[in-house]
Amino acid sequence: MTQTSDNATWLTQEAYDRLKAELEYLQGPGRTEIAKKIEAAREEGDLRENGGYHAAKEEQGKQEARILQLRQLLENAQVGTAPSVSGVAAPGMVVKVAFDGDDDDTLEFLLGSREDAGAAIEVYSPQSPLGSAINGRKIGESTEYELPNGRTMAVKLLSAEPYAA
Repeated sequence: MTQTSDNATWLTQEAYDRLKAELEYLQGPGRTEIAKKIEAAREEGDLRENGGYHAAKEEQGKQEARILQLRQLLENAQVGTAPSVSGVAAPGMVVKVAFDGDDDDTLEFLLGSREDAGAAIEVYSPQSPLGSAINGRKIGESTEYELPNGRTMAVKLLSAEPYAA
């Protein structure tokens, strides 16, 4: 999740609407469907050897965890208002970085919530190694971050502009 000031999560309006609709479905029709599956599996007999029952209970647990995750995310959402100040990498900004000081080896992405993965641009979380390395950096600043293989990679912030869907 993308944390902004005051522990808020920055989301585009589209992502917020999609997540809110998912939550409403899971809390209403989704719960009803799972309850019906569990009841149908119960009627099959011995619960100790009933694979359908155990699968439905596992699905119910995953669904309840997702409901909790969505509730927390939406309660702390800062919707559609990317930071207005350009030049500093922050959640809600489209940033462009260069790797190892090579201005030809660049990557442009939205520094935002993974829940915004439906955005027209690639999304990196501020908690990711690259996201946390550049979060708060100003244009022209360089830093390093650790790659999954344990090596470090130098990165330079080339631009940071507010996201416009």
